[in-house]
Amino acid sequence: MWRGEGPRESRKKIVFSEAFQEPPSVHVGLSLWDVAEGANARIEIVAEAVTETGFDLVFRTWGDTRVARARAAWQAIGSLPHEDDWQLY
Repeated sequence: MWRGEGPRESRKKIVFSEAFQEPPSVHVGLSLWDVAEGANARIEIVAEAVTETGFDLVFRTWGDTRVARARAAWQAIGSLPHEDDWQLY
């Protein structure tokens, strides 16, 4: 992300330690960013393709923004299966 200009993207597959009963709500945010001075910091971080077992963490930048490094934090909130849950069919 340090070299080049225009749209750039990095993806990381995140796998939950336990599967949810249905796709959870996922919140992502930047916990660290190291960008070059002299240009605007154009950054987007999102969760895509959220399923019961994981999601894609996507970091995007564009224009003349230069990113040396970034760190993301995420939180997934949803129902987990319980051993006492009934499965009728």
